Amino acid sequence: MTGVRITHIGGPTALIEIDGWRLLTDPTFDAPGRRYAFGWGTSSRKLTGPAIAAPDLGPIDAVLLSHDHHGDNLDDAGRALLPSAGRVLTTVAGARRLGGGAHGLRPWETTRLEAVGRPTIDVTATPCRHGPPASRIIVGDVIGFALRFDGQEHGVLWISGDTVLYDGVRQVADRLRVGIALLHLGGVRFPVTGPVRYSMTAEQAVETVRLVRPRTAVPVHYEGWAHFAQGRDAVDREFAGAPEDLRRRLRWLPLGEGVDVAS
Repeated sequence: MTGVRITHIGGPTALIEIDGWRLLTDPTFDAPGRRYAFGWGTSSRKLTGPAIAAPDLGPIDAVLLSHDHHGDNLDDAGRALLPSAGRVLTTVAGARRLGGGAHGLRPWETTRLEAVGRPTIDVTATPCRHGPPASRIIVGDVIGFALRFDGQEHGVLWISGDTVLYDGVRQVADRLRVGIALLHLGGVRFPVTGPVRYSMTAEQAVETVRLVRPRTAVPVHYEGWAHFAQGRDAVDREFAGAPEDLRRRLRWLPLGEGVDVAS
């Protein structure tokens, strides 16, 4: 079995360590207090800072960036970190905007991370829809990531990316056996767009776990920002009413502490 250690740094940001590899998801390292505009009249304030500061992070081999155009997934300090990372994997449109050798992936396209003395990791982009039907033209492209490497006993490591539950997520359930799932939750909403959600709600999280059936489901992207409408309490309440088989899969990680998770 290949060892996996995950450190939830805050929001969508997590450090994933796999037998010498150090992978970072959606880098957000700005201090709290600032308001960020997301376009079309939407904005949000950052409420808490990262559990680990960017200078204390250490070397990063690759950044897995679900999308580059929203400050709660890539802020200024996170953007400043990108040139020092070995590789940056993101959407095709995001790679064009970022330049600097960023590599764009379309849904279900795969690339490979290779290094002497480390397991090879196949990284496959998975579909996301960052809002209601037909919202892509407004909110832009987003992807998730499935990581496959030797020694996985329970299946791939899947990072959902910012998405609601829709047919693309159901494709993940149909096509992949998932051992660890990092689920972007929060039930994101904005006053200007009313009840519309832009990330998974607690109810959708339960249904996603039922469909995908990961051995371990790790919530991220649920705290630290004003537009996250559902925090840990809402997720816990929803899972409390779910079957025991689903409840036992949920695992909360303490912020800033590396936790070994069976892969």
